[in-house]
Amino acid sequence: MNPSMIKKLQQMQKDMVKAQRELEASIFYGTAGGGAVKVEYNGAKVMQKILIDQESFELPEDIEILQDTITAATNDCMQKIDDETEATMGQFSQGLPGMF
Repeated sequence: MNPSMIKKLQQMQKDMVKAQRELEASIFYGTAGGGAVKVEYNGAKVMQKILIDQESFELPEDIEILQDTITAATNDCMQKIDDETEATMGQFSQGLPGMF
């Protein structure tokens, strides 16, 4: 492999590491139930916060709805993280068949 190509690959590797760190430091939000439940995750998919609108869940039987809504908000947020990761990291694999 020629030295110029090696240099380009090393720079691409540095750029990928930087992009991954920026993604992991980013904050993503998911909502469900018309805003009744909101979740906050970082790009490493670690939950930072969950907010529940108490007025939306007044009755004891609302617990099942609350559980479903938390699941939906979490899944919404995970999809956003996956989409952003794919968009950010995909730029490094363009034109490199068989990689990633």
